Amino acid sequence: MQGGIRVGSLFGIPLYLDPSWFLIVLLITWGNSIRWQQQYPSWPGLWSWGVGLALALGLFGSVVLHELGHSLVAKAQGVKVRSITLFLFGGVATLEQESRTPMQALRVALAGPAVSLGLALGLMRLAHWLGGANSPWGRITQELMAMNFVLGVFNLIPGLPLDGGQVLKALIWQVTGSPFRGIQWAAAFGWALGTLAMLLGVFAFLSGAGGGLWLALIGWFMASNAQTYRQYSFLQEILLKTKVRDVMSRDFRVLRAEMSLRDFVDLYCIPAQTPEIYFAEADGRYLGLVDSSRLTQIERSRWPHLELREIVIPLNELPSVREQDSLAQAIVTLGNDRAWLLVRSPVGGVQGIVMRGDVLKPLAPFLGMSGLDIERVNREGRYPQGLNLVPLAQKALELAATLPETQI
Repeated sequence: MQGGIRVGSLFGIPLYLDPSWFLIVLLITWGNSIRWQQQYPSWPGLWSWGVGLALALGLFGSVVLHELGHSLVAKAQGVKVRSITLFLFGGVATLEQESRTPMQALRVALAGPAVSLGLALGLMRLAHWLGGANSPWGRITQELMAMNFVLGVFNLIPGLPLDGGQVLKALIWQVTGSPFRGIQWAAAFGWALGTLAMLLGVFAFLSGAGGGLWLALIGWFMASNAQTYRQYSFLQEILLKTKVRDVMSRDFRVLRAEMSLRDFVDLYCIPAQTPEIYFAEADGRYLGLVDSSRLTQIERSRWPHLELREIVIPLNELPSVREQDSLAQAIVTLGNDRAWLLVRSPVGGVQGIVMRGDVLKPLAPFLGMSGLDIERVNREGRYPQGLNLVPLAQKALELAATLPETQI
């Protein structure tokens, strides 16, 4: 997560506030001020609101330190941290890439709870020095101690997207050798725990118990994020295991380079109902792609006298992949602005092409896409709106770089 309002940086890491953060700060401030007025009725209302705000900011300050723990350990491993963002349900540190080993991932996951529990221990000692519950300042410190203790312990629950889920993922990765198995098992635990929290929260809310609605919201957030982790993991595994040779086609024509431009237009361009892909060859060797758009730069009177080779783009200038490359590599090479890719043979010829829709074929069952949807993508040359395949494929390639070929 990255966005919202940038409010500064810590150790070179940008810090953002999501708009939802302001709502939760207001609610926490209001709830704490009411509770404080009941405990200290002699205090002026403004003082109670001040304490409520201080506790709310203290909570999110603790969240920042928690996320900073993750971030600094990741940075020590050479992983770039894009941002820390505070939002409705706490905070999140966005990392540029995955840790390269399960033990590195384990250290990153444990760093946040370790910071929170360390703060809780330090605040417990400070609260005792301030007089504990017998003084307002000691009581405030005790509450901050409790917040950090709950933050540390709650995040150790073994299910994604919590830190405990990241710990479970790292341990399963270490045992099985597969980060995908780690993510999928940890996500399954996260979904189950989140669903249970939703049910308990709804039951508590209907029973009139306080906090039931909030528990249900947390459960929904946990279950939905765990399901996203699980889906992304399945998709990334498919992108790495599927090879270009499994999806490429020969949906193109090979024409003689000696053909005149006039014949090319009359025989191929005019009859074609949709744009087609043509390659030119001479003496049994591919010369390159026929770029029909270059016809507009040539006087029509010259078309009968010029050969097709005049409008050819050499193969070496075309974006290409190899048949043994992964589907993830093809998606990254396609990017967001290309409609298709060339598949080169070991000797430099043309083995096939990969259309934008072709890369969706093995993903179609997970994305709920039909053959007609894939044909439309091929025809239009762009993915459906909201389908961010390129970042997903980039993450898959980063993960693949940490694994032996036999584990992909």
